[in-house]
Amino acid sequence: MTDINPAGTVWLAKLAGAIAGSAISLAYLFPRSRREAALRFMTGVTGGVVFGTTAGVAVAERLAIADVLSEFETVLMGAALASVSIWWAMGLAIRFADRGGSPKGKNGTRKPDDPS
Repeated sequence: MTDINPAGTVWLAKLAGAIAGSAISLAYLFPRSRREAALRFMTGVTGGVVFGTTAGVAVAERLAIADVLSEFETVLMGAALASVSIWWAMGLAIRFADRGGSPKGKNGTRKPDDPS
């Protein structure tokens, strides 16, 4: 049972690329909390698995290297790219939301300078 069928190989490439992309992103932009880390990691992995094949094919064709890459390499590259991209997008969205957040504090009470 050491043979991996082609569909299994593609799923393995998607999962490995997505996890690698999220792990690499963790080194570059560390999340502020465990909740943010978990949210961004799961979003990155999910996005890498969902968009891995499409992103890999698009990049391989854009760089004109589609004919030298195997299907596994193309999917692995695409999943990692999609995961990294989603990780950074989530980080920016979270930082942007925190900056322009609601006038209420973390515990739901109004801030002292809030007139409403």
